[in-house]
Amino acid sequence: MKLVWTLRSQNDLVEIGEFISKDKPAAARKWVEKIRDQARVAKEMPMAGRKVPEIGRDDIREVFVKSYRIVYLVKANSIEILTVFEGHRLFPQSVQNSSSKAKG
Repeated sequence: MKLVWTLRSQNDLVEIGEFISKDKPAAARKWVEKIRDQARVAKEMPMAGRKVPEIGRDDIREVFVKSYRIVYLVKANSIEILTVFEGHRLFPQSVQNSSSKAKG
């Protein structure tokens, strides 16, 4: 199974790293690596992640690193990381909109 990071999810990682590095540069690198590691774990068992409540589709799942949500789309031979965001924030509307278009 292949792991694919969308442009949005790559940008999310950069933003997370930049935000954390304002106070703790070494911690920022560790957090970003923890997120990447968890995405690699999800790739091995993609259906083990929970269904994203805001979307409710079987093929869109999420896993967590502390309060960060890693949202991904399960495909036949890959998982596509759609977004990564801090769980206290609202679910990104653009991801909800694009996933509903992809469904139907």
